[in-house]
Amino acid sequence: MAENGPHNGNSSDEIDLGQLFQMIGDVFQRLFKAFLKLFLYLKRNAIILGGLAILGAALGFGLNQITNEKLKTDVIVKPNLESKNYLYDVVDELQANAKAKDSTFYNSIGIEDMDWRGFEIIIGPATGTDNEIDLEYLELLEKFDNSAIVSDVVRSEILNKSSLNHRISFYFKDAKKGQEAAKKIMDYINSNGYFADLTQVYNENAKEKIAKNEVLIAQLDELIANYTDKLAVAGDSQNENRIVLDNEERVDVRGLFELKNVLIRDTEQKRIELKEHTQAISIINFGKPQQVQKPFFGKNIILIPSILIGLFFLISIGKYLNRKAAEMQL
Repeated sequence: MAENGPHNGNSSDEIDLGQLFQMIGDVFQRLFKAFLKLFLYLKRNAIILGGLAILGAALGFGLNQITNEKLKTDVIVKPNLESKNYLYDVVDELQANAKAKDSTFYNSIGIEDMDWRGFEIIIGPATGTDNEIDLEYLELLEKFDNSAIVSDVVRSEILNKSSLNHRISFYFKDAKKGQEAAKKIMDYINSNGYFADLTQVYNENAKEKIAKNEVLIAQLDELIANYTDKLAVAGDSQNENRIVLDNEERVDVRGLFELKNVLIRDTEQKRIELKEHTQAISIINFGKPQQVQKPFFGKNIILIPSILIGLFFLISIGKYLNRKAAEMQL
């Protein structure tokens, strides 16, 4: 009895393997039959499918010739003085009025005989993603003891880091009218009275800051020049980092040089801001009209044949299901 145990085990394994191979063969056989049925179906309907593809391509080509392609102009802008929310709100307002075809509103901003065909305004980040403020700049603030000059510089860097450029896209049919409308719309966006006054005050403050910095730099240059003269006369090398004035007050010369460099950098930054902040929304680039590139499968010459062939398959599936349902009823 003990000798029959291993033999029975091997026989069981052989039966199981045989059944497994038979199941795999049945699966491949069913797949092959399904492929043959599909092949025969396509073969029987090849003429119809080919005719639908040619007809759809011809219709798509004809529609492309009849309908004008949509054009667009991209305007790259940079919000100044925390005007990002205003920019997005006013663009939403413009788009809503365009969607409603509000001629009264657009006439009020100087756009007459508006061509509403496909006109649309869209805004979004120019880079496609919105960056967060770099924490490295926030950590720098903790290293300075309430220094107004340094705080202004760091604050400006933070705003520059967090304020992205944005893209306003104007879509239209007529190139000339669309481009003129885009220019008038940008003028309307920058006509906000609040930000115009705020820009003027900001620039006046920047000019005053530059003037004060220049006065301080001149005073520092005079102190440094006096130190140089005294050093040449006294020839004292013991206190090379400090100067003793007439009232016996000691001054850190190295600190004077560092303060001068900070003032120079702050002045340079203010001059750049004066150049940039001429408007609430700075226009970095005003593009020319360009044709909108549609995705390949979004073109009529591909879309229409796909729709016709898809409808044919749906009709065929419906007929097949109806026939099977009738056979079950019998």
